Amino acid sequence: MDSRKYPRTYHLPFSPGTTSDDRIAWDVSTLFREPVVITEKLDGENTCLNRYGIFARSHAAPTRNPWADYLKPQWAALRESLGELELFGESLYAVHSIDYSGLESYFYLFAIRSGERWLSWEDVEAYAAVVGLPTVPVLYQGRLHEPAFREQIEALTAEPSALSAPEGPPSRREGVVVRVARELDDSEFATHVFKWVRKGHVQTTEHWTRNWRRALLRPERRAEEVTP
Repeated sequence: MDSRKYPRTYHLPFSPGTTSDDRIAWDVSTLFREPVVITEKLDGENTCLNRYGIFARSHAAPTRNPWADYLKPQWAALRESLGELELFGESLYAVHSIDYSGLESYFYLFAIRSGERWLSWEDVEAYAAVVGLPTVPVLYQGRLHEPAFREQIEALTAEPSALSAPEGPPSRREGVVVRVARELDDSEFATHVFKWVRKGHVQTTEHWTRNWRRALLRPERRAEEVTP
């Protein structure tokens, strides 16, 4: 079985959510040379769908986590067409630190790897449209200007999540991911994809795995609100 984990993503130098295990990118000059896309970093489980199965933290074997079971029918429908494609998305079926009030789906695609290359963001969106998967929210596309970069990122991260329901309480934004928009080779990943994570981000623990709860989709929340 050949299933490789999603690469470690380096933090932007001013990301407040770093821990002793994280790596910081002190040189992010690649972001100012060509168009980028900034997407929302969602608070879920990084999950991969490939022809071998559904993988979460460990890629040694398909996940047995009960909160990933909902993906099995979708994976079965895609399996024969995947070939070398590996679909990476944020799985939000189980609530982690943020309970999103406007969830329309439990799986949001954020990257696709094919062999040794990462598809461009345009191709990720095109594939997502064909197979009926939503992508993580896009917050900005275009060129970045270095003098205003930090201010721009901090303005975006101060906003509520794009997965907040207009009729409900705003959900916090976990962070953002900034990547060069074009196709990338594996060797370019560490120098062309970066993240900003909020301070106080909580990793899942053994206690969480015993007491997790399913997130409610937006229609379910609406139904709860009108139930007498």
